[in-house]
Amino acid sequence: MQCRCSVLRLGAFRHRNYLQENLVRSVVRVNGVPTCQQYVYHSGLSHDVYRSDRTVFLLSKSHGLFCTSRRSQSGVVTDPIQQHRQRLLSWFSVLPTEERQFGPSFALDSIHVDPVIRESSSENILRPLSELTLQTQHQSPSCPQSMSVSQLFTPHVNGNPVRNVVLYGTVGTGKSTLIRKLVLDWCHGCKSDFKLIIPLSCEDLSQVTAPVSMTRLISKKYLHLRELLPTLQDYPGVLFILNSLEWMNLDFRMANTELCSDPNEPMPPTALLVNLLRGYLLPEANVLVTTRPSAVNRIPRKYIDRYAEICGFSDTELQKMYFQLRLGHQDADPRETENLAEMLSRNLEHHSQLSAACFLPSYCWLTCATLHLLYYTKPDESPATLTGIYTTFLRLNFAGEVLDVTHPSKISLMLYVARTVGKLAYEGCNSRRTKFTEEDIIKCFHVQADSEEELNLLTVFRYDAFGFFLTPCVQPGQEKLFVFTIPAMQEYLAALYVVLGENKTALQRLGKELSEVISKAGEDVLAVVNVLSKFLPLRIFTLFNLLRFVPRLYGRVSGQSRDNIAETMTAEMFREEDSYNDDVLDQINSSILGVEGPLQPAEVDGFSSQEAFELFPIFMAGLLSRQNRAMLNQLGCTIMNMDALKITRALKKHLLRCSLRRLPPSELMDFLFFLYEFQNPSFTAGLVNSLRDLDLSTVRMTPLKCNVVAAVIGGSGKLITDADFSSCHLDPDAIRTLAPVLRRCQNINLYMNSLGPDSCKEIKELLLHPDCGISSLRLCNNPLAPEGAQQIVEGLAGNKSLKLLSLLRTDLGDEGAEILANNLGKNQHLKELNLAYNGIHDQAALRLGEAAARHPTLSKVHLYFNELSDNGLRDLQSLGDIRVIVSLTEGPDASQHWSLILRELKANAGGWDHARMSSHLTLLLRDLQSSRAMTGNLWRKVRILRVETEVKLMLNRIQEGKL
Repeated sequence: MQCRCSVLRLGAFRHRNYLQENLVRSVVRVNGVPTCQQYVYHSGLSHDVYRSDRTVFLLSKSHGLFCTSRRSQSGVVTDPIQQHRQRLLSWFSVLPTEERQFGPSFALDSIHVDPVIRESSSENILRPLSELTLQTQHQSPSCPQSMSVSQLFTPHVNGNPVRNVVLYGTVGTGKSTLIRKLVLDWCHGCKSDFKLIIPLSCEDLSQVTAPVSMTRLISKKYLHLRELLPTLQDYPGVLFILNSLEWMNLDFRMANTELCSDPNEPMPPTALLVNLLRGYLLPEANVLVTTRPSAVNRIPRKYIDRYAEICGFSDTELQKMYFQLRLGHQDADPRETENLAEMLSRNLEHHSQLSAACFLPSYCWLTCATLHLLYYTKPDESPATLTGIYTTFLRLNFAGEVLDVTHPSKISLMLYVARTVGKLAYEGCNSRRTKFTEEDIIKCFHVQADSEEELNLLTVFRYDAFGFFLTPCVQPGQEKLFVFTIPAMQEYLAALYVVLGENKTALQRLGKELSEVISKAGEDVLAVVNVLSKFLPLRIFTLFNLLRFVPRLYGRVSGQSRDNIAETMTAEMFREEDSYNDDVLDQINSSILGVEGPLQPAEVDGFSSQEAFELFPIFMAGLLSRQNRAMLNQLGCTIMNMDALKITRALKKHLLRCSLRRLPPSELMDFLFFLYEFQNPSFTAGLVNSLRDLDLSTVRMTPLKCNVVAAVIGGSGKLITDADFSSCHLDPDAIRTLAPVLRRCQNINLYMNSLGPDSCKEIKELLLHPDCGISSLRLCNNPLAPEGAQQIVEGLAGNKSLKLLSLLRTDLGDEGAEILANNLGKNQHLKELNLAYNGIHDQAALRLGEAAARHPTLSKVHLYFNELSDNGLRDLQSLGDIRVIVSLTEGPDASQHWSLILRELKANAGGWDHARMSSHLTLLLRDLQSSRAMTGNLWRKVRILRVETEVKLMLNRIQEGKL
């Protein structure tokens, strides 16, 4: 049968069973008949859009199921198989919340990149792990004997049929996504091998305690199949999918699980699955089992006809294909997307460790989610937090997962990771290490302890999830060392380890246990004491009352540990050796996309021992936010509200002391990002009030950073004295985003940001805002052009706060000067105007000077370094009371503003044409020498000579390229 549906496939990722939640029907009607017009399917790493025309699925009678579509008088399809297809399609097409929060880029048409699947054998799966060697956990990138999903049930080479297949893989390889793809393909008629597919979740079955029959179990989940169930055992071409077998503890011993061939006989769910896999129940049906490697041996090998392993993205080409499709979406600039994909591809090629990390499709998802945060954050939206992305990523992979369902403790897999891998990560952060030996790993996993339970749990973890977090180093000569698969995951798990309070000393752990024992015993003793005290003297029981103080005493000790957590966060946040690094967001960007240009020796190894670990304190702050604590609770890692409150109080005390000192721009950006990740407005407002100024000069202000600054500073209502955004790569969107911050700043420096006329529209709105408190605005070295000048004067007309406006070297020319001259009188509050280095000639400069002379408040106009003749200079210097600064001289004397002119020259020399600067300085030097010759006053000669010396020194430095 020809398949008319276009199956678009994208990536593999773990996605929880959504059959019982968020059920969305995507069936639309065509002429009153439901049809599969468009379905959006998104699962972790993948999002598939299926389109099919109005289709009637016809199956041959010879296959046992005659499934012509039957419609009632109302036009509703009544055929159970067709209903089943539509129900599965709508259920499995639900877009997870974790995907929707990243915006439309993760819900558009894309092409699925299948991870490699290879045929395996029971000997390879069940071989025992070495007690000392953890290298066996790393999967080889080369996967021979690869096969597709459609080949899982093809007969063996010797002709033996395949009934039961086990599809296994570690966390993050995409078992669940492949199952959903298989189901959705069948729903659209693209898989004709099976006439009926019945997916069952082993996680759901593990919660069923009462005996139930197979028919009752199916009809309870799929009511529309009720008509077929009485004769289900006679139908060939039925596929049962048992997802996540690790949730079931199956017992295939005949003495414990009796045989059953009747699908109507009630039995425990485990017994149903055992008989189904034995082939005793519904022998004509095929069974596909997905599981983690540690649970494969729960099914005897004689009942399995084929083992298949998901190997992930085995080469960089699959990774590149995934990234190109994932990053390309309708809202993105195609050129930016192409540039991102190209940079990422180059980094994958030369950075072998990053390529090894992207071996797991789940980490490709995390990389794309991070790039989406860094590059596709819109100015008008509230972006996700970095900690939220990592927590969401772990929830997608580990939510509800227990390490070993057969173990009495039923410990959460994520909690086990936090206690073991988190300890390794924390010790690495403390010692500034990113590479670990086997001895380091063994020590953190407590392998030396003689506990059978710990060893069993460790074995399960090493089979199922070790390679998800740690991988062998691929750097030559260091293959025996281990690194974190994603470097930032080390800092995240270290932060989680600290915030959960797991970094306790042995004495603290003993004190907690002793306190709990004494407290519990004390309650029993005090109950007896209260009864006996009615008959005996109270002084006899005074000693027993001391038991009440034990929990209080331990509470004080534990409170000290929370203070230690806050102190750790503060110390890590304000490390002096990190002060000259790039801000942490640029570091993340470089780790993913690499660094353009030749690499420095320290940058060749991406996992260098000189790692700054600046994400460590930021993740600690983010984990304390209410939203992340709620997600962690779903992972089995509970942070109590009272603990979070006490840590927050202690943290505020420590941060107030450290944040008062002046921070370098990159460190200030990190501090603002730290506060943003915390997501606590009252806490943030208290700390922002301690900031004296906002110096973010030279920080590359991306849309994300602008949103962070606006959320942290703008939301607090803090009044800033000085805000320096010079050389920050600002654009109109950035000005719009930062507007709530900028209008509360007195002195703003926007020097050298390539702001053009479009940006001036935003600056005009800023000046016209009723709450604008700007008194000094410097727009030096921006190509505003005359069009920008028109926007600026319109903003000046309605502004009452601005006193100083610097438009030095903004390409205004004579036209811009004329615009300012014609509109200067509309403003009644400006005191100083700088129009130096704008290519203004005599006539326009004179008109501007005359307009300034008529202005009621304007006292200074800077016009030096313009195209002025000697006559023009004299005309401007003779303008009444207005102080027009045009030269280093004033007649036979040096100008009192000569130091101001040279200071401006030094401050802007980096962005000016040095040849033109030399020409202007030569003319100024000629004027100085002429004035010195004209004056007979010895004091004036000395003063002019001093200015000449400064100009000659500056001229020499410019000609030598040192300025």
